Amino acid sequence: MLYGFGLLITCFLHSTASFYTMSENDFWPDGYSCCVQLSFDYDSNSALVRREPLDIVAQSRGRFAPNTAIPRILDLLDRHGIKSTFFTPGWTVDNFTDSCEEIVSRGHEMGAHGYLHERLAELSWEGERGVFEKSMASFERLGVEPEGFRAPYWLISDRTLDLVVELGFRYDSNFMDDDMPYMLSWRGKKTGLVELPVEWLLDDWPHFETNRLTTGQVYDMWRPEFEGVYELGRYFGLTCHPQCIGRASRLKMLDKLLGEMEAKGDVWFPSCKELADWTRKKLG
Repeated sequence: MLYGFGLLITCFLHSTASFYTMSENDFWPDGYSCCVQLSFDYDSNSALVRREPLDIVAQSRGRFAPNTAIPRILDLLDRHGIKSTFFTPGWTVDNFTDSCEEIVSRGHEMGAHGYLHERLAELSWEGERGVFEKSMASFERLGVEPEGFRAPYWLISDRTLDLVVELGFRYDSNFMDDDMPYMLSWRGKKTGLVELPVEWLLDDWPHFETNRLTTGQVYDMWRPEFEGVYELGRYFGLTCHPQCIGRASRLKMLDKLLGEMEAKGDVWFPSCKELADWTRKKLG
């Protein structure tokens, strides 16, 4: 059943990423030959409140994000002069509003990410629309109008993109079919959305929380991948979760990696919005 659903998505999804008429090095703003986009999925304890409402200790792990990790991460980004994007469930916005306000006040972008970190493909049409509406209401109370959408678990239904377009989002970040951003077509039609591709290799959660790898092991995956992307002049999209990457040793590893990337001297570090706007300018 999952294979059939994946095949349906593949048949309807059309990527224009393979049809560049310019070299990758000509794609980026002047002076840059590679792009690193660091984003965060600020889930806090949203998924655990939904899945394990009686597991108070498990929920407390999610609260490590607003209590400890977010301040550390914001300071790290300031030191490196990087403006990032935080894809945030409405639950996090509603329950940890102060930390979300701090993210915005420090010049970072916020994107939509469900309400209680729902598995959208498992919801009815009405249920999925309700999640979007509840999420958007949370951002409205915060005074933020998100331009980007990333699905929890990178799991979408065959109607999700229709809702993303209908609700006025300008970019999506869910597909894994390229390592360059592109203009997204869906069911044979242009959506007007920029797609910022993602990849499980470049996600901290499965390495640290599922497979329990060490910081050295994760560094030894991420650094060679960056070097390969840099040599090709393409896009390195790194996804992190505050309650995961915010642990001291892991954040120290990320600090080291960012410093090595910056030392190249020609790597662009945009927010998702900046990257989407640039891609639309080049390809739209």
